[in-house]
Amino acid sequence: MKFRPRWQRAVQLCCLLLLPLLISTQLSAETAAVVASTKDSARIYVIDLKQDIDRSSMRKINLGIQEAVAMPADFLIIDMNTYGGAVDAADSIRTALLQCPIPTVSFINVQAASAGALISIACDSIYMRTGSSFGAATVVNQSGEVMPDKYQSFMRGMMRATAEAHGKKVVQGPNGPEEVWHRDPQIAQQMTDTANVLTFTPEEALAARFCEGYAESIEEVAAYLAPEGYVMEHQSLSWVQRLLLVLMSPMLQSLFLMMIIGGIYFEMQSPGIGFPLIIAIAGALLYFSPLYLEGLALYWEIALFVIGLILLAIELFAFPGFGVFGIAGIVLMFGSLIFSMVDNDVLYFEGTLNLMPVLQPLLIVTGSFLAVLIFAIWGAGRIYEFRAFGYIALKTNLDEADGFVGVTTQPLAALVGREAVAVTALRPSGKVEIDGKWYDAQIEIGSATAGERVRIVRIELGRLYCEQIG
Repeated sequence: MKFRPRWQRAVQLCCLLLLPLLISTQLSAETAAVVASTKDSARIYVIDLKQDIDRSSMRKINLGIQEAVAMPADFLIIDMNTYGGAVDAADSIRTALLQCPIPTVSFINVQAASAGALISIACDSIYMRTGSSFGAATVVNQSGEVMPDKYQSFMRGMMRATAEAHGKKVVQGPNGPEEVWHRDPQIAQQMTDTANVLTFTPEEALAARFCEGYAESIEEVAAYLAPEGYVMEHQSLSWVQRLLLVLMSPMLQSLFLMMIIGGIYFEMQSPGIGFPLIIAIAGALLYFSPLYLEGLALYWEIALFVIGLILLAIELFAFPGFGVFGIAGIVLMFGSLIFSMVDNDVLYFEGTLNLMPVLQPLLIVTGSFLAVLIFAIWGAGRIYEFRAFGYIALKTNLDEADGFVGVTTQPLAALVGREAVAVTALRPSGKVEIDGKWYDAQIEIGSATAGERVRIVRIELGRLYCEQIG
C-alpha cells in the first residue's frame, strides 16, 4: 500500500474544511441576487370581483386591500366582471378604494355595470378589455324598476364626488397646457341619468379620459404598470374566510332573520321553552357570528339585541297584555338586526351622514318579518299536513268522544271567584285545574309555579284570568 505525502493530505483536509464555506458563500450570493431581483420588481396584488356586489364581495375587497397594504404591494388590481348589486356595499367598497394608500387599478374584464361602474371610477386607473363596457349606474329595486328621483339624485352626487376625489391634471390642449379633471364629474353623473343613461365602450372611455388604455389580460395590465418587471400575487382566502363570506350572503342572512323572528313569534304562542326558541337562538348565532367576526356587528349592536330580548321576555312573563316593555324590546331588536348589517365606516364619510347603507338592511329585515307574518297567518296550519312534522309537534285533535273534556261543557262565568291549582307554571300562561278539569289560564300579575293555588278573577274569550292567593 502506498501512502500519500503529508503535504498532500494536509491540502485535502483544508479543501474539505473550506468546502461548506464555499457552498454557503455561493448560495448566499444566489439568494442575494433573487432578493435584489424581487426588490427591483413591482409587487402587484390582484383581487377577483366576478360576482354581484353585496356584503360578501364588500368584505372580500376589504380583506384584499388589508392584505395588499400589509405586503406592501406597489399596485392593487381589481379584475372586474359584474352587473352591479347593492348600493350600500358598493359605497363601502368605493370608500375603501378612495382611502387605499397604494395605487388602485380596475381591469374591466367584460362588464362593470351599475355599482361596478362606481367602483371602477373610485380606482386611480382603469383598463378595459376589447368588447367590454361600463356605466349604466341607474338605481333600481329588486324587480329592476327605476327608483324615484331622490335615489337617483343621491347616486348622481356619489358619482360626481367619486370622480372629483381624483382631482385635476395638466394636459396639452390646443392653446397650450390646461388643467382638466382626471375624471370629469359631469360625465360620471350621466351614468345615472334615467333618460339617457351613459355606458362607455373602451374607445369612448379612452376619448373621455375615463380609461387609461386597452388590455386583454391581467398580465398585460401589469406590464403597463411595471414595465421593468413585476411579481404578481392573487388573493387567496382560507376556508374559514370563504365560509364566513357565504354566511354573509343576502339570501342566507334573510333566512337567519326569519329563523329569529319566526322562532320568537311561535315561542310566544305557547308557554314554556320549546323547539321554536332553539330555532331562534340558532338563527341569532348564524346571523351575528359572521358579522361580528368580519367587523360589521359591534358590541353595542349585539348588546341592543340582547337587551331587546330581555325586555320582550319581561313583557311576556311578568306583565299581562302587551305594552311598553314589549314594544321597546321589538324596536331594539329590529334596530340591532339592521345596524349589524351596516358597515359603520360608511355611515360617516368626510363628516357627512350617509343613510343609504341603511336602506337595504332595513328592507331585508322588514321583508323577513313580513314573510314570517304571512307564513304564520297562511302557512302555519298547512305544515300539519306533512307527516314529518308529526315527530316534533302534536297534531291530534282532543275530542270529547275520545275521553277529553273541553272548556265548553259548562258555563265559564260560574268559575269566577273559584280557587284553582296551577297544573303547569303560569309565566304568565299555562293550565289550571278546577274540580278535576283543566283550563287555559293566564295570571294577571307576576307568575305562579306548578302546584300553587290561584283565584279566578275574570273570563275573557274562553281564557281564565287569575291572581295569586294571599
